[in-house]
Amino acid sequence: MAPGTLADEIRLKLGDASPAERKVARVLLAGYPSAGFETMAVLAERAAVSTPTVLRFINRLGYRGFPDFQTALRAELDERNASPLSLYEATDYGRNQDGAEDLSLLQRGSNLFSSAVAQTLAELPPHDLEHAITLLSDGKRRITLAGGRFTNLFAQYLGLHLMQVRDDVRFLPDRDVERTAQLAAVNRRDVFVLFDYRRYEPDKVSIAELVQEHGGKVILFTDVWLSPAAAHAQVVLPSQVAAPSPYDSLVPTLAIIETVVAGVLTALGEGAHQRMQHGENIARRMGLY
Repeated sequence: MAPGTLADEIRLKLGDASPAERKVARVLLAGYPSAGFETMAVLAERAAVSTPTVLRFINRLGYRGFPDFQTALRAELDERNASPLSLYEATDYGRNQDGAEDLSLLQRGSNLFSSAVAQTLAELPPHDLEHAITLLSDGKRRITLAGGRFTNLFAQYLGLHLMQVRDDVRFLPDRDVERTAQLAAVNRRDVFVLFDYRRYEPDKVSIAELVQEHGGKVILFTDVWLSPAAAHAQVVLPSQVAAPSPYDSLVPTLAIIETVVAGVLTALGEGAHQRMQHGENIARRMGLY
């Protein structure tokens, strides 16, 4: 199970910190993670506090000094950038994997997936979940979804559900001309739903930044290390990725998607019901069902 990030630790300590220390915390969070690699003097200057104040806040986080904090941050970034290959090579995946271990594999998978889903839903920020549901159920907004190498499947999954209960849902095209045309037309009524997990894809940051610049909203599904696109998102829905293989699990992500869909159905009420009935009638008429 992936531990909480240093950003999570900083947020948790905000309530206990002094007003001056909270300034340090906000500077670290605003520029996370790169701000953590500045010198204490630069951090103090940016936060308009003294260098000892920076050190006191670092101590409050449980680190003996600034070098210890930066060491922990580097270790987190190594995890953040891990690939299936690096995870495979760092463990004993592929060794001693014979039929005799099938039972233990099933048990390990059961434990990991159950725990990951439970932790993901328990730690999901309620405000972000409610905001996501509000945006996705607002009929005045246009919804566009985009995923990555594997997560495009989840963008499709969520989008196909939304199409059954509301209008104006689409996917960001793969072809350059079509993609450019859609992005050029972004305005304040747009909501972009992006999926971005380690190793993060640069285009998701560019898309999120562009949408934000044009007054649109971004809902980001990501992992606990947070995609860089989080800096431009109004809603961030992180999930655990623990799995019995070197590939990050998207089982907890699916649990969030199902929860969001349930929330959107509730928010739309009878309108969703009527839309589903109309869709069923059209499908039967066209011989699709």
